Amino acid sequence: MIKPKFTLTSLALTVLIGSGGTAFAQSAPGVPDPGHPRVNEVQQRIDNQQSRVDKGISDGQINAKQAAHDDAKLGREQNSLNQDEAKNGGHITKGEQNNLNKRLNKGSKQIYRQRHNGQSPPAK
Repeated sequence: MIKPKFTLTSLALTVLIGSGGTAFAQSAPGVPDPGHPRVNEVQQRIDNQQSRVDKGISDGQINAKQAAHDDAKLGREQNSLNQDEAKNGGHITKGEQNNLNKRLNKGSKQIYRQRHNGQSPPAK
């Protein structure tokens, strides 16, 4: 019975082929990473605030002028996030995240005040 011999060349070839898959799995510099947690957290906050504005409009708690202002502000935050991502290859730094979160906190408080300004929604 002939036993196969593992040579140094076949071992190196096996390691090379096995490591090739992991090299392709890593994202290249400049390619966006959709699974980056800081980006996802900020994006979720923007989406949540947009849905709060939409709900306030449908409930009659936010008027058209307030909604236009809120939409423009959220659009600026989205553009800022996109620019930060493009600058850092799909990621944002902790400092950029903190800056965006501070601005989103102010926007969130404004949306809350608009929706809870003591006025009852119009009768349907």
